[in-house]
Amino acid sequence: MHAALQYTYADDYLTAREALRPAHLALGWEAVERGELLLGGVLGDGPFDGLLVFQGDDALGAAERFAAADPYVAHGLVTAWTAREWKTALGETATAPVRP
Repeated sequence: MHAALQYTYADDYLTAREALRPAHLALGWEAVERGELLLGGVLGDGPFDGLLVFQGDDALGAAERFAAADPYVAHGLVTAWTAREWKTALGETATAPVRP
């Protein structure tokens, strides 16, 4: 299973994140080491949105737990977030591959 965690960042995200970034990145790398987080980063050149892709039997739960523990969320840098199951159909790691 895959899940996508999408973040909407506050307007002052780039300046406000500096104090919180080490803890945010540590949380992310811990999730990578557990095999839960596949990829994470920002979309576009600004204003930014975040996208994190989780994998595993409880990918949606992992995404929701990540957001609940993320200092960016707790301190208001993330103004809204959604975690949704992502039904992957294409690619080597797709959970439900569909071929023609």
